[in-house]
Amino acid sequence: MLPGSMKRRMLYTVEEKPPLGTCVLLGFQHYLTMFGSTVAIPLVLRDALGADASQLAILISTMFLVSGISTLLQTTFGSRLPIVQGGTFSFLGPAIAICGMASLANEGFEVRMRHVQGAVIVGAFFEMAIGFSGLMGRLLRFITPVAIAPTITLIGLALFKFGAPYAGSHWGIGGLTIILLILFSKYLGRRSRVFGLFPILLGLLFSWGVAIVCTQFGFFPAGHPANVDFSAVGEAPWFRVPAPFQWGMPVFGAAAIVGMFAGYIASMIESTGDYFAAARMADAPTPDARTVNRGIGFEGLGCLVAGIFGTGNGTTSYSENIGAIGLTRVGSRRVIQVAAVVMIALAVFGKFGALFSTIPQPVVGGMYCVMFAMIAGIGLSNLQFVDLNSSRNLFIIGFALFMGLSVPEYVASNGVDLVACFPASLTWFASILSTIGSSGMAVGAFLALFLDNVIPGTNEERGISIFSRHTNT
Repeated sequence: MLPGSMKRRMLYTVEEKPPLGTCVLLGFQHYLTMFGSTVAIPLVLRDALGADASQLAILISTMFLVSGISTLLQTTFGSRLPIVQGGTFSFLGPAIAICGMASLANEGFEVRMRHVQGAVIVGAFFEMAIGFSGLMGRLLRFITPVAIAPTITLIGLALFKFGAPYAGSHWGIGGLTIILLILFSKYLGRRSRVFGLFPILLGLLFSWGVAIVCTQFGFFPAGHPANVDFSAVGEAPWFRVPAPFQWGMPVFGAAAIVGMFAGYIASMIESTGDYFAAARMADAPTPDARTVNRGIGFEGLGCLVAGIFGTGNGTTSYSENIGAIGLTRVGSRRVIQVAAVVMIALAVFGKFGALFSTIPQPVVGGMYCVMFAMIAGIGLSNLQFVDLNSSRNLFIIGFALFMGLSVPEYVASNGVDLVACFPASLTWFASILSTIGSSGMAVGAFLALFLDNVIPGTNEERGISIFSRHTNT
């Protein structure tokens, strides 16, 4: 349990239930807190999947439906911590790599989505097996900050192609988005609770609003990168319930599945840390091995739901909502469950997803520049636990980061040649190598995990001693 001073500061602890009206307001606030990150994921995947405006609208609605279902499962049967489940950036690199496979180069949205779905579904069973079997606790001893740092960092860095190139399609709007996000999160957020809780949402809405006004006054005509076209909203139905296998039956390709495993590993590592952070914030008992394993198992079940409905992604624990618990001093499980109901309810409004599919590319690019940079920074923050005077650590971290950026560039240019280098009986293996090599996070994760566990190093040098005390593992 947290010290008594923390307990007295909490307005509602994890087992307490605020009045229904208060629950609804606090739950909606959690919904707004996770909104920006959740919408960002389909927007990133749009071009890789080849989605049009109507398909993007359905993706957004499906993301919120799955997030709501997964949150209810996690808070009711999983870790039972007040922790929101939503889409994960860890899956973006592998998903984009799958969509970029040579065999899918001339295919449309639904075919690409079915390949991603297949990889997510198989990976979900992998995560459930790791959690429900109790293996997660045992595997953690092989995963140190030396491996975590480059893996998480590359989630952000590997997506650099979606930052400035998108924002630069119109630097006026893209630059405005970047400036507003920095202003709201790092300056006004220190003075105002509203800006502190919703910097991404407010920055996105303000820049989007400027683009709408400029479009209405003719400054951004049709075809302009920052033009806002609401025609998709008018065509969308008022109500649409996302259905299982709405894009068709999944395709299970070995290359895609192996590539997606790296995303699952990163997600499990991140979520384990989130469980301890959520418990500290909400005045809940420190998670034991059983709680962590159950939580990871139900995150795998959430990913299975995501794969069945076809979000092109999975689910994981949301750190930003844990921060909201600290700011509001409300750690009630019931509030998070109400937030989940809000997600599910709004997801069935067809025009809801269609509205947010109209966000122009420069706004999306500006948002990426800030959000992905923050993810990279979070990854680097794990280096505080390791000995940075150790040449061993510096080599592993530097090599994993460099190869995580360099190998995908090679594969992008030589992927077909790589397949041609193998005999016909082993082309499947070459395809797996190409898919893994296309994901910077996968390359960095595998290299860092392998080298950190084969190159000799002390626990203090690798950061295990300090990291274990920090996470209570």
